[in-house]
Amino acid sequence: GRWEAALLGPVLQRARCLQQCLGRRLRPAPSAHRASRAVRRDFERREPYNYLQVAFFQLKKLDQAVSAAHTFFVANPQHLQMREDIEKYRRMSGVKSDSFQDLEATPHWEAYETGVQHYDADEYLQAVARLEESLSEALSALEECRALCEGPREDEDEEEKMQPGLYEAIAAHYIQVLKCRQQCVLEIATKPGRISAIEDFIPSHLDLLQFAYSQVGNQTLAAECAASYLLFYPTDEPMLEKMKQYRTELGEDAAVTARQSIQHYVQRSLMEKKLIYYAVEHLGETFNDPDLWTPDELIPENLREKHREDQEKQKQETLDVEEREKRGALPFEGIAVTMDSQQMNGTQRVVFDRVLTESECKDLLRLTKAAGEAGDGYRARRSPHTPHERFEGLTVLKAVQLAQNGDVEWRDAKLLLQASEKSRRIIESYFTPGKKLHFSFTHLVCRRAVDGEQEGRMDLSHPVHADNCLLDPEGQECWKEPPAYVYRDYSGILYLNDDFQGGGLFFTEMDTVTVTAEVRPKCGRLVAFSSGKENPHGVWAVRRGRRCAIALWYTHSPEHAEQEQVKAEELMEQRAMEQDQPGGDKHQGTDGSSRSSSEPRAPGRAAKPADQRQKPGLDRKQHPKVLRARDEF
Repeated sequence: GRWEAALLGPVLQRARCLQQCLGRRLRPAPSAHRASRAVRRDFERREPYNYLQVAFFQLKKLDQAVSAAHTFFVANPQHLQMREDIEKYRRMSGVKSDSFQDLEATPHWEAYETGVQHYDADEYLQAVARLEESLSEALSALEECRALCEGPREDEDEEEKMQPGLYEAIAAHYIQVLKCRQQCVLEIATKPGRISAIEDFIPSHLDLLQFAYSQVGNQTLAAECAASYLLFYPTDEPMLEKMKQYRTELGEDAAVTARQSIQHYVQRSLMEKKLIYYAVEHLGETFNDPDLWTPDELIPENLREKHREDQEKQKQETLDVEEREKRGALPFEGIAVTMDSQQMNGTQRVVFDRVLTESECKDLLRLTKAAGEAGDGYRARRSPHTPHERFEGLTVLKAVQLAQNGDVEWRDAKLLLQASEKSRRIIESYFTPGKKLHFSFTHLVCRRAVDGEQEGRMDLSHPVHADNCLLDPEGQECWKEPPAYVYRDYSGILYLNDDFQGGGLFFTEMDTVTVTAEVRPKCGRLVAFSSGKENPHGVWAVRRGRRCAIALWYTHSPEHAEQEQVKAEELMEQRAMEQDQPGGDKHQGTDGSSRSSSEPRAPGRAAKPADQRQKPGLDRKQHPKVLRARDEF
């Protein structure tokens, strides 16, 4: 009708004019200024810097090459070749240390990480300055991201397939822009090189700031930050108590209001969410809400149940430590709990003794001779962590296969299966009574000090790491994302000997340098702990002799159960049945060696544990960084 022409005519005319102008300025095609998704993805991964560092190196411009390499590596910490290149640059003479800089560093991330470091060190005056800078820069980055959400639809193929009418197309485009704007908070909260964003990135700033301001005696700004935080979580009881305290200190007549910038942020976000959820309910749209603070009343009734389930699941995963550490009775007699979590200055940690007898340890050590030529049990690498040690590994399936070939004794292979199952039952009964633990991976491993390679040694036998997440010491966080084995729930080490020097297990804080507990290996000692960020651990250098143990990982997920264990048990049962038959094969081998294999290795690195102090903000997700998911102890 006429009103449609009057309404839409100028809009279409403006769009046509704009395209023509772009065509004249950005020849040859009107859309030449829009990079493809593949190109944008390469720039997000900083691929050009990979080429730049090679070019600068060939031009003998070392400082520029180092900066380009470092910039690429920050966003691609799993890139092994670049890791080696970085180490080579560090050893080169003439390379300045300040050349290792991130050329793409965003101001809010730099300020945020420095601010949190000051906060953790109780340097609240410096923390306030940097966190305020971070918050300001983050809000600016958010506005830039939101502006880039404008433009033609990305999913053009899908649009053609749907063939919507004019109004449907306008609505779909507008909703796409709104959803893009909502996702911007994830973009600014995700550190380069990481997949996961920091949860509650903006509210966490306010939480940290209110505490820091209170510590430096500025109750006015502390109250302002608390009021701003309450815009996100209006029923948060600890913050409401803080607010009550601030009002008392400032006087009831004092005007305490939230920051205008935060008020605007929250009001605008809520309005956009309201429109998006309307489209979800009535137009068949989908939406992954990036915020934890979205009010329930904003979510359509038919989606609230799922939202509640997600929240309940999250609560279940963050149960109080005392509840999680309710213990069941141990399933075997004679086993002693030598150290518990409290004695080890952490959570979900325990040391058991007398799990194996001296005789059983000797039998299993005889089996380790078969791993003498096996490398690490992954890719036949003899020094996967350090050139100062030789690493040897054997899986349970390989042990049974060696027994089939007569290279090792059947009773030794059977003992390996029995020892791993006994450990599983002990750990399950202690940590998760009534909830099944499945084998995730089992590995008989030895680390032997290389003679003549120990002088001046400064490295570890195994760097500090967590078993199901990528540790970030600077960010005080551990990221459950690939390449980490995120499905692992509990870990264990069953030691077989102590006739070596070094090689002790140690736990650290999230900084990977503050040691909280140490465990000295000995025959029959089982160390068990949860696999997450609460238990960063490493292994001191083995300086003399050979350290052997059974490394064990467990999962609650049946779909991630170790198939090698199942196959090994089947072969063992088959062997038992054959032995029961008349004329069954009684032959047993005595020694031998072979190569072994197992589940693939994960690249990455290691890092540090969370601060035990209960300061506000430390229980929230804070940073990401680079570290390697390690599988062997």
